[in-house]
Amino acid sequence: MTRLAIFDLDGTLLNTIGDLAVSCNAVLALRGLPQHSYEDYCRFVGNGIMRLVERALPEALRTPYTVDAVRRDFVAYYLAHIDEHTLPYEGIPELLDELQRRGVRLAVASNKFQAGTEKLIGRYFPDIRFDVVLGQRPDVPLKPDPAVVGEILTATGVAAGEVLYVGDSGVDMQTAAAAGVRSAGVTWGFRTRAELEQSGARHIVDRPAELLGLL
Repeated sequence: MTRLAIFDLDGTLLNTIGDLAVSCNAVLALRGLPQHSYEDYCRFVGNGIMRLVERALPEALRTPYTVDAVRRDFVAYYLAHIDEHTLPYEGIPELLDELQRRGVRLAVASNKFQAGTEKLIGRYFPDIRFDVVLGQRPDVPLKPDPAVVGEILTATGVAAGEVLYVGDSGVDMQTAAAAGVRSAGVTWGFRTRAELEQSGARHIVDRPAELLGLL
């Protein structure tokens, strides 16, 4: 029995790559630096803003000072333009509605910074009741460290054996394994089925509605 479904955000609930790419490219352009394609950003994302910025910068500029300066500019720009190209994946709103109707509790565990995570959830899912919404915060390790899942389990009081963790990347599958919860990899996100398989996904689904069969 699944009492709690924990969702990754980028590439799982929302297709955010357009706004991430536009925002990062805008900050790079201000500095006269090379920009990247949407496909590049699909590889850059998944490990938090610092790693996104680090990967987007030319190798010679990946110093702590430059990465932090670009990160600050990126966060400011992205928060102002966070919903210009972002959309829920087809079938996700209906899935969340049905999970809520069935009494399955919902949570979000993202490597996106906390303010961005909260803003997107509030913007795109205002009628969905999430028990916990957690993004990247100071002094909390990023996924695949299982700390964020541990926080969610503590906050909800749900046992690990009653959880389904849903994500689109190897990082997500590794997080679920480290936390001792069942994982479902989704193929509509930013990473490949091969990555999900290699990272030990317990289940792999191609459409949101298929997750209902895993409860």
